[in-house]
This record gives sequence, structure tokens and C-alpha cells, in this order.
Amino acid sequence: MENRSRNYGGFMRNVIDAIRTRKICIGSWIQINSPTVAEIMASLDYDWIAVDCEHTDITITEFSNIIRAMHGRKSIPFIRVRENDELAIRQALDMGAQGIIVPMVHTADQARKAVLAAKYPPEGIRGFCFSRMNDWGVNFDEYAQKANDSITVVVMIESKEAVNNIDEILEVQGVDGVFIGPYDMSGSYGCVGQIDNDLIIQAQKKVIESCNRYNKSAGIHIVLPTEQNITDAIEKGFKFIALGVDVVYLRESAKRAIEIIKDIK
Repeated sequence: MENRSRNYGGFMRNVIDAIRTRKICIGSWIQINSPTVAEIMASLDYDWIAVDCEHTDITITEFSNIIRAMHGRKSIPFIRVRENDELAIRQALDMGAQGIIVPMVHTADQARKAVLAAKYPPEGIRGFCFSRMNDWGVNFDEYAQKANDSITVVVMIESKEAVNNIDEILEVQGVDGVFIGPYDMSGSYGCVGQIDNDLIIQAQKKVIESCNRYNKSAGIHIVLPTEQNITDAIEKGFKFIALGVDVVYLRESAKRAIEIIKDIK
């Protein structure tokens, strides 16, 4: 995972290419609104770090400060946008996100909407501007020429409807991969929180099999990573894998410390 190189416009091609060629690509998740946390996380050996703007209070301004802290470090910045919205996607990309994860995509039309928002014309409807992603216009031409091929679009499959429509979603040109949301999926299958329920396991299997047929990366978030569940995910065929999340890392480390002192006392 150390073979990362900047070929142009700040893009780290190896991570993007890994997703598109279905190589294993390991990232993590940020929910704490702190550039310091992002700086620490991005200095580790994760290929990518996703900033969660759906389930947190992180605004677009705060997101831009978070990825400034990541700039030049080991991990490239992804974002889970707050919703499948043209403006939310455009602003995230203009601030320098190199990959977007779009929540609650249930149909091919919704997947197509996300792709259109992420691509410049003629492939999409993204607006041109001077902003952070092109060094405020200094690299405008280079960025504009390369961006459509260099922005990763991952859509979240987190409902029974999305699983039923998975083939049609994967047929959408510009969708590079999918990312399973197991907890939301469990709710749509009527087994809330039971992510090991056979219904969810079979739904995930269906998604992975479709990704294999369409040559797209299947992703999942392992919130509490262990050697066993990471190995299991890879053996199942997941390629785009998020390990942990900053809030859980903080809680678990703090919990272990207090448990140690209790044992000493």
C-alpha cells in the first residue's frame, strides 16, 4: 500500500486505480470534527480516509479544513456526502475530495444522479470554477481535463430495494463501486441491528456476486475490526474496506486504559 504517487493535480492515482481494478483498498472513517484528528489518521497507512458528513455536524467549511490537514499525507480524502444532492457533491469535490460516497442509493436513477453531479459536461452537470481542487485556478485546465476520470464515485447499498436493484445500479456508467451499509440494511429487512442475520448475509452475498459480474468493487465498513472479521470480509470478496472510526478508536483506547488502572488497584 506504499506505492502511492502523485501524477497530476494532486490525485493519487494508485488508490483510484485500485478501486477501479478491484484490488484491496483499505481506509478508515472520521466523525470527529477536528483537523487534528484527520492529520493523525491520514499520517497512518490507510489508503483513504472518509469524512462522514451524513451522520455528523461537519459542515462543508469544516470539511475543507479537515482535508487541508490531510493534504500531502499518506491517505487521500473521501467524503460521505450528507445526501444524494447536486450541490452537496459539487461543493465536496470543489473543496478537494477525491472520492465521494453517496448514501441511500436505492435505484439506477439515483445512482445516475450521483454520477451526473460528480462529472463535468458532457458526462455530467458539475459546474466549473476556481476553487481549492484546482489551486484556485492555477491548475484549472489540468484539473478540468482529468477530473472526470479521476473522481471516484461509490454509492451506498443500504436497503432491500437497493439489493433488488443491484444489477441495474452497477450498469450505470461512472459508478466505480458500492459500499454496503449493514445497519440501515438490517432495518429495511426488519432485523434492526442484526448485521449477522442470514437475511443480511445473503443480501451482501448477492451484492458481491453482482459486483463480480460487473467488475466493480464491493465495499463495507468494519466498525470494530479484528483479524477474523477483516479476513472474513476479504474472503467474501470485499475490496473497498473501511476499518474502524475515530470515535470508536478513541472510546476503546480510553476504555482499555481505565480497565488497566482498575486491575492495578
